[in-house]
Amino acid sequence: MTAATEIAFENTFVRDLEGLYLPWQAAPAPEPRLVLLNDALARELGLDPARLRTPAGLGLLTGTAVPGSATTVAQAYAGHQFGNFSPRLGDGRALLVGELVAPDGARRDLHLKGSGRTPFARGGDGRAPLGPMLREYVISEAMHALGVPTTRSLAVVATGEHVMRDRGPEPGAVLARTASSHLRVGTFQFAAATGDVDVLRRLADHAIARHHPAASSPLELYRAVIAAQAALVARWTGIGFVHGVMNTDNMTISGETIDYGPCAFLDAHDPTTWYSSIDHAGRYAFGNQPGIAQWNLARFGEALLPLLADDQEEAVRLATGELQGFADAYLAARDRDHLAKIGVGTPELLGELFALLEEHTPDHTLFFRRLSDAARGDDGPVRALFGDPAAPGEWLRSWRAAGPDADAMDRVNPVHVPRNHLVEEALGAAVVDGDLEPVQWLLQVVADPFTEREGFERYALPAGPDAPPFRTFCGT
Repeated sequence: MTAATEIAFENTFVRDLEGLYLPWQAAPAPEPRLVLLNDALARELGLDPARLRTPAGLGLLTGTAVPGSATTVAQAYAGHQFGNFSPRLGDGRALLVGELVAPDGARRDLHLKGSGRTPFARGGDGRAPLGPMLREYVISEAMHALGVPTTRSLAVVATGEHVMRDRGPEPGAVLARTASSHLRVGTFQFAAATGDVDVLRRLADHAIARHHPAASSPLELYRAVIAAQAALVARWTGIGFVHGVMNTDNMTISGETIDYGPCAFLDAHDPTTWYSSIDHAGRYAFGNQPGIAQWNLARFGEALLPLLADDQEEAVRLATGELQGFADAYLAARDRDHLAKIGVGTPELLGELFALLEEHTPDHTLFFRRLSDAARGDDGPVRALFGDPAAPGEWLRSWRAAGPDADAMDRVNPVHVPRNHLVEEALGAAVVDGDLEPVQWLLQVVADPFTEREGFERYALPAGPDAPPFRTFCGT
C-alpha cells in the first residue's frame, strides 16, 4: 500500500486538454476531521487506509496538502440546466486532484467536492455541508452494491468550519470521490462553444482512449455513449432510482451515475414521481428519465457535429441516425433487466406488468422482492401490496405458468435500497446530534442489498402511511 505523501498521480486530463480546466488550489480546512473512510475502496485503489487517517492523509482528502505528482484543477463544462443552456458552469466548489491507476490497471479520478471557491463558483461559497456529502457517500455506495455503474465515495472529511444554507449554519465537509472520469456531455458542450475544433477533437480522442477504445471515430464514440447511457437508465428503472437533476452536465461519457444531489428511490411505483424541490414541473420525474436521457444525448450529438462530417447536413444526418437507436437500446436493456427480475424469459408478460404497476402503484422494491415468495407458492405477501389484493391475480397466474426461477430472482431483486426516510433520519442524527451510528448501520445494510437478515426488517419497509410527502433538497 502507498503512503498518502507518496502517491504517484497521473494527469492525462491536464496533459491532453488544455483549455478545459483552470489550475487551482483547495481552500484551507482549519480543523479537518475524518467522518467516513471507505477502507475497501482505498485498498482497491492501492491506498493504505491507515495512512489516509493521518494528518498527511487528511491533507490529501481535503486537497490542502497533495503530493507533488498531483496537479489540482477545476474542470470547465457547460450544460443545459432544466432545459436552459448555461455556457460556463464548471467545478465551482470542486477540484480534480489527479488520476490513480489501481493495482488492477483501472484508471480512476480522485475528485474533491466542497474544497473551496474556484473561478467557476458563480457566487457560491465553494463549500459543502456535511449532510449532502454523507448523502452522496451512502447513495453512491448503495448503487455500487446494486451493480449500477457509479462514481464512488472514498471519504467524507469535516473541515472544522460552518457553511450558511437556508436552514442556517451547517458543518462543512469535503467529499473525496472517484470516477472513471468526470467527462460529461457538458464538457463537450463547453468545448464546442469555444469554436475551436482542435479542442473538441482532442476531447473526443481523450474520451475514446479513456472509455471507449473500440471506437475508431467520433461517430463511434457517440454510438458507444448512447449505448452506455441506455443501459444505465434502464438499470435506474429496474431499481426505482430517481436521479432528480438530469442536466447535461450531470451525464457522463463513461456511463456512470454522477452527482447525487436531490436523488431518491421510489416507494410507490408511480412514473410521475419526482422528489426534488428545485424541479418545479417534474421535468426529471421517474418516468421521464429515458426521454430526458435521449434529449441530453441529442445535445451531445450537436456538440460533436463539427467532428462528424465537413458538411453540416451530413453531420446532422449521421448524428440523427445514431440517436434514433437510443429508444430501442433502452427498451431492450429495460426488458432484459425486468425479465431477470421476474425470473422468466417471456417478454409478453412485461407489457401487462408495467400497466399493472402503473395503475395500482405497489411499493416498487417490495413488489419485485415478494414475487420470489409467489414463485415459491405463496402469493399473499405480494397481493398485500395492492389496495385490491385480487388486482394482480390474472397476471400472477400467467407468470407462474411460465415457471419463474425464485432463486435467480433473489439474486437481482434487492431487499434493501436506501429508503428515503431512513436516509434522512440517519443524516439528521449525524448533522444535528453528531451521531454517526445510524449512518454506519445504513451503510452496512445497503452494502449487502440482496440478503434478508434478521433484525434488519425496518430497513426493508417504506415510511408509514402518515409520513409527510418526501422532498429532496440539493442543499449543496
